[in-house]
Amino acid sequence: MQEIEITDDGSATIYVKELDEHYHSVKGALTESEHIYCKSAYLHHSNGTPLRLLEIGYGTGLNAVVTAMVADSTRPLHYISIEKYPVSPTTLSQLNYGEIVDKELYKAITDAPWNKAVEITPYFTLEKIEGDYLTDNLPQDIDIVYFDAFAPEKQPEMWSKESFERLFASLSPNAVLTTYCAKGAIRRMLIEVGFSVERLAGPPNGKREILRATKKGSV
Repeated sequence: MQEIEITDDGSATIYVKELDEHYHSVKGALTESEHIYCKSAYLHHSNGTPLRLLEIGYGTGLNAVVTAMVADSTRPLHYISIEKYPVSPTTLSQLNYGEIVDKELYKAITDAPWNKAVEITPYFTLEKIEGDYLTDNLPQDIDIVYFDAFAPEKQPEMWSKESFERLFASLSPNAVLTTYCAKGAIRRMLIEVGFSVERLAGPPNGKREILRATKKGSV
């Protein structure tokens, strides 16, 4: 069962009762997307033409629209998102994102067909893949990763060493990965796989720390 909840910054999230888990931070869904993913990964990355981004867990599409809003000619982006269980259109229609982000952009992203690359703006191409991150072939030459799976306690298989090894192999030399999970076990695992990992301050009024991992040899 899924329920719509309003987080502390006024933006909505989805609560999954069976997992006792939210799709976003209850301290602020929009704030989380902007700080952990868009600012700390996409805007942090060196300019490229174009960049390729892989999101693990499309969810509500909030990360995608926040990123699309700032994509420009200096960082044109092919945004690829893998989601095993797409949220129903009925549930998406109950979220308030159209009131707090670019309404037309969010509609275009939400309405974009699955399993097809769609040019949303001249600088943002979206490819939503309905599939299994753990078993399907991963896109290659990825420059940026938004690792936004449910918490390790809820989906331990997503946070395994084998999972990160597969992901690491798909990345370009300049790749960066950000995630809300700053647990020591996850940080050590990322290092063991081959990433250089740094702790960053979390979003305002939210988690104290987040992680940013960079493929060794990148700048």
